[in-house]
This record gives sequence, C-alpha cells and structure tokens, in this order.
Amino acid sequence: MGRRIAGWLGLGAAGSLLAGCALLTPLPEPSDVAGRLAVFPTRDLPLEGEVTVHWNERQIPFIEAGHDGDAAFALGLVHAHLRLGQMTMARMIAYGRLSEAVGPLAVDIDHGLRILSFPRSASEIEGAMSGEALHWTRRFVEGINHYQDTAAELPHEFRVLGLEREPWTVADVVAVGRLAGTDVNWLLWMQLLPLRKRADWPEIWARLLENGAASLPSFDGTARASALNEVLGGLGRSGSNSLALAPGRTATGGAILANDPHLGIMVPNVWLIAGIRSPSYHAVGLMGPGLPIFAIGRNPHVAWGGTNMRAASSDLYDVGDLPTGDISERRERIGVRWWFDREVTVRETPFGPIISDAPQFAELDLPPLALKWTGHGTSDEIGAMLAASRSRDFGEFRRAFESFAVPGQNILYADADGNIGQVMAARLPVRNGRPEDLVLDRGRHDAAWGTVRSAGDLPFAFNPESGFLASANNRPSGTGMPVGFFFSPNDRVRRMAEVVEARSPVDLEAVKALQRDVYMGSSVGLRDLFVSELDAAGLPEDGDARAAEAVRRIRNWNGHYRPESQGAVSFEQFRYGFMGRFYGKPSEDGDWRAEVGAARDGALLRREIEAADDATLRAALGAALAAATEGLDKYADWGAMHRLRLAHPLGAAPLIGERYRFAEHGVGGSSDTLLKTAHESSAERHRVRYGANARHISDMTDPDANYFVLLGGQDGWLNSGTLLDQWPLWRDGEYVRLPLSPDEIRRTFAHRSELKGQGADNTETGGR
Repeated sequence: MGRRIAGWLGLGAAGSLLAGCALLTPLPEPSDVAGRLAVFPTRDLPLEGEVTVHWNERQIPFIEAGHDGDAAFALGLVHAHLRLGQMTMARMIAYGRLSEAVGPLAVDIDHGLRILSFPRSASEIEGAMSGEALHWTRRFVEGINHYQDTAAELPHEFRVLGLEREPWTVADVVAVGRLAGTDVNWLLWMQLLPLRKRADWPEIWARLLENGAASLPSFDGTARASALNEVLGGLGRSGSNSLALAPGRTATGGAILANDPHLGIMVPNVWLIAGIRSPSYHAVGLMGPGLPIFAIGRNPHVAWGGTNMRAASSDLYDVGDLPTGDISERRERIGVRWWFDREVTVRETPFGPIISDAPQFAELDLPPLALKWTGHGTSDEIGAMLAASRSRDFGEFRRAFESFAVPGQNILYADADGNIGQVMAARLPVRNGRPEDLVLDRGRHDAAWGTVRSAGDLPFAFNPESGFLASANNRPSGTGMPVGFFFSPNDRVRRMAEVVEARSPVDLEAVKALQRDVYMGSSVGLRDLFVSELDAAGLPEDGDARAAEAVRRIRNWNGHYRPESQGAVSFEQFRYGFMGRFYGKPSEDGDWRAEVGAARDGALLRREIEAADDATLRAALGAALAAATEGLDKYADWGAMHRLRLAHPLGAAPLIGERYRFAEHGVGGSSDTLLKTAHESSAERHRVRYGANARHISDMTDPDANYFVLLGGQDGWLNSGTLLDQWPLWRDGEYVRLPLSPDEIRRTFAHRSELKGQGADNTETGGR
C-alpha cells in the first residue's frame, strides 16, 4: 500500500546482498485460478454455519454466509489468500519495522515512522468500537490468522524479506487503517519546510494559501438540514474523482454513481474487489487489503464513494520554549536485518510528538516542532464504514460518519430511489482564518483544538438543483471555518461539470468515457498565455525552423493528453523550461518546484507574468523555447514520453529488480486530467507516480449493474494468472461486472469454495 512504498522496499536489495543474495529466491510457478483456489482452506474452520465463496474468472470473491461473524471470518481468509504479503508489509510500515525486512538502509525511515506513531491510539480505538464493529473485526482477524497458520506455502515476499508468521490483532488492523489515513498535508510540509529560511518565505506562503484556496466548491453552501514522504506518498497524496448523477441527468432513469480513486500505482494493486452477503451486510466494492470495510461500493439500496478532502487535520507547533517537564521521552528498539539493532528516542509533548526529531529533517536546523493530528485521537472509521454499508437512506448514511475522522473525505452518495447527496466525513478543529505561517505558535493551540466538528456539524448536500454532484479534491462548501488550505486545481471538477451539462442525459458508456477523459483545461489556458507572450516577444526569430515547428505543435494542440499527441510533448517541454527559468534561482536549485505548484492552474502565473520585467520574461521564454526545440526528435508522442510501469515494490531493487518489473506502457492523461496519471514536471521521459488505479460505476436502477476494474489485477501471488489480467481492461476502458443478486452470482461465477466448520461433513465440494 502506498505509491512509493515500492521505492523503499527496494532499499532492501542493497542490504540483502549482505545476506547472500536472499532476493534470488525463485518466483513461484505460474498458476491459474483453479490452481490458486485449490490451496484456499475450506475444511475444519471455526464457523457457526456453512459459508460459500463464489469466485469469478478474475478471482474476485463473493461470500455468502448465514452469520455475520462467519462472513467476516471468510473475508479475512480471502484477504490473506489474495494479499498476505502486501498486508504484512503494510503492517510493518505502520509500526516502523521496515528494517527488520530490508536491513540498515531503512533505519532512518523506521525512526520517522516511530515518531509518527500510527498505532498510537489503537488500543483506545479498539476499546471504543461498537460491539458489532469489534465482533466483525475480531472475526476478520481470526480469518487472516487461520489462513496464515495453516497455509502450506506463504507468499514469495515472506521468503525474500525474511518475514515470519506473526499473528494479527485488531490493533494491527487499526494501525494499518491509520497508515491509510495519512494526512496529505504532511507531504506538502516536507517540501515547504526547507523554504522557510528564504527571505521571501512570507510571500511564498501567502501565494500558496491564496492559490490553494482558490478551488471551486463541490456544492453550494445551503445544506438541507487528505525520504519519509516517499513511504507515505501513495496513501497521503491521494486524489480521486467521484460523480453522482440524479435521474434527470441520466439515460437510465435512475441515479448513477461513479468513482475512480487515485493512489499509488504498483503490483499488486492497493485495492481488491469483493462482495458479501450475510444477515446484516449485502455489498460489493473496493477494499483496502487488511481492512474489513468497503471504502467504495454499493448495497441494494445505496452506493458510495469518496475523494480526499485535503482536510486540515494537522498542525505544526513550535515547542522550543516548552518546559522540560512537559516533554516525555521513550526509547524504542528498531530491529535491523543483517546488522545491529538500533535504539532511538521518541519525544512527546501535550501538542503531539516532536516530528522535527525525525532524521529526514536533520539538515534543516528546525526548532522543535510538535505534530498535532486528529489521527492520534480516538475515532472509529471501521464502525463508520460498516454502518454506511448497511444504510438504506441518506439520513442513516450521513449519521454513520459521526465517528469518522481520518483521512477527511468528501463522500458522494446515490440511492435506488433516485436521490444523490454528499457528506463531509472528517473531524476538524475549529480554526479562525488562515494560518499566518506553516509553523504555529503553541499559544494558538487551545483556541483551535478546543472545539472539534464532525460530519454531523459540517455542511452536506442532498438532491441539488443541478442534478449532479462532482468531487475531485476541490474546495468543499463554505463551513464557517477553514476545513483545509491546499486543494487541487479546478480542472477535474470543472471537466466533469462541463461534460455532464453538455451531454445530459448521460448513459453508462458516457460515464465510462468520462473516467478516461484526458482533457486539461488549465493547460489550454497556459498554452494560450505562452503563445501570446511568444508572439508579443517576436519569438521564435525568423529562420529558426525547428523552433517554429515546436511552437506550431503547441499552438495547434487541443489540450488532450492522448498517447499519440505530439502537442502534449512540446507543451510540457516548453512549460518545464519556462518554469525552471522563471522561478528558478541558481543559488537555490530546486526550490522553484514548490512555487510551480502554486501556479499550476495558470491564474497566479498570469498575474506574475504581467508583473515581470521584460528581461526576466524574455529569458524564461527563450529557455522554454530551447527546451521544446531540443525535444522535438526525442519522443514520437506523449505515450513515448509519459510511461506507466507495472511493477512489484521489489522491482526497485538493483541487480535483480528486473524480474519484478512486469510491463511498461505509454499512457494518456496527466496530473490534473480526469484520467489522472500524475508525474513530476519534466522535459524528459518520466513515469507516472500515482493516479487512477481503480474504477467503479453503479447504475442504481439495477442491483447487478456494478462495474469495477483494477489497474493490474486481483491477486497478489506472484506469477498468478490474475496478477495482471485486468490491465488490458483498464487500458481499453472495460470493466468487470459484479452483481449483487445471489442468483446472478451463482450463474456467472464459475468457481466455488464451500467452507465447512469443525466436525462438519468435509466432503470436498470445491477448493481445498
């Protein structure tokens, strides 16, 4: 789990060489679905009744059980069967135990993770769970442990990384959930903290706040009634699109809900697809491996999906003048594979852990900085999502999120009666205005954190007059208090609105096409700005045919980042050259990238270009033109420059990583297109960092009209036939239908595992 967890697991490669090339462990033999299901446990299980797990040809399960506890147990078996290696590594990251698997190069990362302390409130959260949620989670954990204890062969990752059969607990599940709740703002802070020494920091901060808040709201304010950053990147730097359409906007005559989450791109995927039917639960959807909840999905009555709110759920406080007696210390031992264990100190304050003690900040000469995070408190996201998946109407659905805190989500809703809605699921301190700096005076703590608001206090939307709701990490509706400060540009939310308004009524094929849309309006605005400035400056000069060709490609480009586009290549090369020269400072190499982020949608950049002197502007245009001209012959099209790699985290290992890199393809899209394939600003070939790694659509007129696809595949077992089998579907805009009706499941799912309890007749009826 996580976009750059892959990179950090790759650190183990260098350390593994010290242990005699442990990574040379052979890959498993190729296996098909029947072979994989032959090792799924079906006998002598701790069940109250019989359970059937139906599997389709993509190894997607649908569990039928007569008891909720049995359904949860079977779900734990399924998660462990498909993703035990991935789940185990996620647990080690949550606890800061990477060094135990990958060696001494991960010690500093583990130190930072120990300070962040994702399991900090796990025992309190477990104690505060409702009886239903706790029973469900305990049985889920029992299923994981039964699979792990009885499996004849553990996943490849166990052998390569030296992992042991370590029992799971409810607290472990909570810790993995907290890891998934990483605050997106931390990643921005890590980029900005080095800039605070600059003389123009106040101006940079003001520009960032101005631009970060200049995002369109999801709905109007009338309510009826988001080193170490690499590990956390794929979880915290999440994006996502979500669209709810009322019947008046659809060709089906009912509501439609569509979601495509944006997270790390890796194999196995950070999602798995599943379905379940028990006395209390009947749902299909996307689940995080190791988490017993449907984050995105539907039941017979309602459908749901969310986007990261970019909520301001954390603050940084300067605690340099805090009395010594208010600071506690604890020593923690980090186990290190192939090397000596290491002891580290973690310091805590009433305002949170002192995050500046992390090795990642050692060279910044920071004052002691404490991290205050909602996720260090007690909340119940598992109980909230379970209640939401049981809900039958919008009132029940909204109430379900009272216990939800992190990560703050804009949750969209649609139901079988044709209603649509949106809920702000978060717990946030009541702040007064924008922060004056990235680091706050601790005297402001009590005023901000003395009152915390949750979903029931925050605005919501229900059946808006527009007939649709769109969310894409943009600014939520006005709340009377800041809910965040750094939102995504308007491209994606604006594009959804434009297409829906232009094409209503919208059918399912149009919604599918929208999830693959690669138009970026802000790039068109920048294109026009750049061309206008080139024309005004008399560039390119007469006789420079190659430069003229680069400008022609930019001028004629239509704003679509299609794989075959040449204009997208020239535009991105031009933009990279311009930004580097316009914002770059030779003495502060690289600092300009943070400022580029503030000018991403063009509005701020336009103002700064208008204010720039002629020499500065002409130099930037010249550098941009040179970059685009030099790049004319480098790449045939955008797909040749913009690359998506399907690889296991171990693919980052030197020498032997190649066998964990399964494919690389040119793809369409960019950082702010609906088909999000995010990348660093570059004039060279680059790889997608994170993006649309799964898709979901539900037509609420038909309980069986639910469509899902993963970028990659369902199985995490290396060399499985369903490790990568959904990649062609994702690429071509196709989906896997996942019905809710038991009869349709039985008709269309070709494989079946009949689970038997201890002492039952264990005649084999499928599976093992």
